[in-house]
Amino acid sequence: MTAFTANDFSTLIGMPGFSEALLNNHFTLYQGYVKNTNTLDEQLTQLRRDGKGADPTFAELKRRFGWEFNGMRLHELYFDNLGGHQPINMEGRLVARLHQDFGSYDEWVQDFKAVGAMRGIGWAILYQDVTNGRLLNCWINEHDAGHPAGCVPILVMDVFEHAYMTDYGIKRADYISSFFQNIEWTKAEERMQM
Repeated sequence: MTAFTANDFSTLIGMPGFSEALLNNHFTLYQGYVKNTNTLDEQLTQLRRDGKGADPTFAELKRRFGWEFNGMRLHELYFDNLGGHQPINMEGRLVARLHQDFGSYDEWVQDFKAVGAMRGIGWAILYQDVTNGRLLNCWINEHDAGHPAGCVPILVMDVFEHAYMTDYGIKRADYISSFFQNIEWTKAEERMQM
């Protein structure tokens, strides 16, 4: 069994609008998701080997695995789509698709920022439906619930308080502006399936 390993996102330190303290705290949180994913994976494997797959403990740990695993992967997608220094390619596939599905890039930005500013904690995610290629902005409350089936995350923005409170307090809109100034657009475009 291959263990999950934490990626090193330390190259993001120094990114405008994100303090070193905020990023280091966020990296530590992410590393906790990786550690917990591995711990649960080991426990579930042992329970299965012991013939306890029908045990309530197995069921509860299996449910918890989804929370920890998605927490790990969503943070990887989030950090991976940060650190950009270039504006979006207005001639690229992503912008063409945004125009098709939202009317314009600016209309998409307005919608995505509105999703990110919604009350509550969670994630604002631009998904692509792999069935028809359509792009959708979605709010995800919990790591393990609410993801649209058959969709691939294209751009991920963490809007749990840990992503911004250290630097912005309750000014989430300022954090969202900083997020937009640091998007690595090539990563988002690479994630498109069609």
